[in-house]
Amino acid sequence: MSSLITLITDFGIADTYAGVLKGVILSINPSCNIVDITHQIPPQDISEAAFALMTAYTYFPTGTIHLVIVDPGVGSTRRPLLIEAENYFFIGPDNGVFSAILRKPGLKSVIELTNTEYFLADVSSTFHGRDIFAPVAAHLSQGCACSQFGAPISDWVLLDWPQPSMVTAGEAQGVILHIDRFGNLITNFSRDFIKRVMGNRLFTITCCGAVISQIIPSYSHAEPGELCGVFGSSNYLEISVTNGSARDRLNARCGDMVKITEVDLDKNIA
Repeated sequence: MSSLITLITDFGIADTYAGVLKGVILSINPSCNIVDITHQIPPQDISEAAFALMTAYTYFPTGTIHLVIVDPGVGSTRRPLLIEAENYFFIGPDNGVFSAILRKPGLKSVIELTNTEYFLADVSSTFHGRDIFAPVAAHLSQGCACSQFGAPISDWVLLDWPQPSMVTAGEAQGVILHIDRFGNLITNFSRDFIKRVMGNRLFTITCCGAVISQIIPSYSHAEPGELCGVFGSSNYLEISVTNGSARDRLNARCGDMVKITEVDLDKNIA
């Protein structure tokens, strides 16, 4: 069992919450290694947390325990989960934050955490991250079997994750999934999807009233201030402004529509 635990939360860094999580983990397993993926998920934004996990978890060694705590339903009837999939472990609330993991092949088990032996003695109704999820992660990192923490379940919450779709034979429609701190607009068009529907044909991108024909291999291939498309590090199509912010240029928001349209060369020549 890996002694590496990652953290994705919406706790920020101004309060003590993220530090307390680490304290609980290290009190149980002092030799554990903890990596902060991010604590800057917008408050209660389950979709953003799901996106962060989806684009980060495979870059860690197999056996890593990914602890995700964005939990607006804490203290309610929502279930605490332990998931084993693709040789990784995932711990957090059953609120859709693990949708990408639960939809992929390689799912081995989904356990509802019910064995209070592995919780802190006094479980708060407002901080299950500290009292349930962190101690379970720590015990798991010490080699406890998944089956010790609870019983398997076969139903769970999934987000209505937006998928790109074909509108016509030469046009596909998607959305902005995420906007990073540089103002890059990350769409839900994966490189594989575009290759499948467009092949090697040229296409334009339409977003927030702008039409972008410049698809470049890296940011440095465009002039400063130029609006362009690029496949980012997560292999999703991004809309960017070199040395600037596409978010500010287009006044864009997550969920805004994006279209890709095949270029009709015969029509252009005519």
